[in-house]
Amino acid sequence: MPAPARTPPRLSTLIVLTGLSVLTLNMFMPSLPSIAEDFGADYAIVNLSIAGYLALTGVLQLILGPMSDRYGRRPVLLVGLAIFVVASLGCALSTSVWMFLAFRMLQGVIIAGSVLSRAVIRDTTEPNQAASLMGYVGMIMAIAPMTGPMFGGLLEQFFGWRSTFVFFTGGGLMVLIWCWIDLGETNTSPSATFAAQFRSYPELLRSRRFWGYTLCVSFSVGAFYAFLGGAPLASKAHFNLSPAALGIGLGSITSGFMLGNYLSGRLTPRYGLTMMMIAGRVVASVALLIGLCLWMAGVHHVLVLFAPAVATGLGNGLTMPSAHAGTMSVRPHLAGSASGLSGAVMVMGGALITWATAALLTDSNAAYGVLGMMLVSAGGGLAAALYVRRIDLREGPPDAQATSRDNRS
Repeated sequence: MPAPARTPPRLSTLIVLTGLSVLTLNMFMPSLPSIAEDFGADYAIVNLSIAGYLALTGVLQLILGPMSDRYGRRPVLLVGLAIFVVASLGCALSTSVWMFLAFRMLQGVIIAGSVLSRAVIRDTTEPNQAASLMGYVGMIMAIAPMTGPMFGGLLEQFFGWRSTFVFFTGGGLMVLIWCWIDLGETNTSPSATFAAQFRSYPELLRSRRFWGYTLCVSFSVGAFYAFLGGAPLASKAHFNLSPAALGIGLGSITSGFMLGNYLSGRLTPRYGLTMMMIAGRVVASVALLIGLCLWMAGVHHVLVLFAPAVATGLGNGLTMPSAHAGTMSVRPHLAGSASGLSGAVMVMGGALITWATAALLTDSNAAYGVLGMMLVSAGGGLAAALYVRRIDLREGPPDAQATSRDNRS
């Protein structure tokens, strides 16, 4: 076996980790109807593989982030990848819907790849540079969720839905070996004990900036989850798309996300975290408002559903690197915990929005319903970004060293 890594990982390693954690969410979504049919289960039960998965990953982030602050990024990531490989194989071999859902929930540990990749970047860079690097990571790794539903739809069409989880098993094993070789420890100041670490938590929880950044991330991603939860029903009700075509449509939002992350990487060092957050929320909100108005005016075209989703992805790409960097810069010595807590709020909010979307939409209201849910969520993100801007104007722009000593930020 190759010797374990002793140095910080390459950027490509962090891209692969983040991409795998995102790919696991949406690659199998075109197969949801087939999974329900195969197990003879209601679609609402099978949909728990999305909503329940999101809720569990939210809880896991509350655990994994602090664990990485205490024990280091490397061991938490390696153990998480090993569990993911076993869980993926279990999904592929499941004989009942409940067995499938149990292993699907276990797959949620791969969220460590996303949470701790952000923490690794923040361990080694200052806030604006961290946001820029996260933008480039997001731009490149967006290829995975963009092509994932397309690839998953093709796998399901030619080999059946189980082939997607066979792919996850092999891919997870390869990434585990890669991280063993390349991912060295970056947490150079681990907490002495969990008790000492959690005594520092009130510093984070009292920070108004932290909650502004976190809510901006959560509402921004909420629009994405609303699209994933409602677009399949809207597409079936109005356009009768094939699984492969639906996969292309579901992947469309990440094409905008990739461009937005590229622009974020270029522009954040010049304009700062808060202005990039606001710009992204304005782009998403205006596009969704136009799409909703067109549909309600009777323009029922597939582009009216999917074009605003692409613009939402663009807005998210502009917003999220800066918002993520902001959450971890409020208290740098709690970067892993901050990443985990903000990620937990984000994912739990996403699970709630996914559930609400599935519960509220019907064949008759699916298209304008999903656009409306996305608009509400994007607007909430804009309000949070403006709140952070208000704090900046009152207290000055965020500074990592100053805010680490200022519990009133």
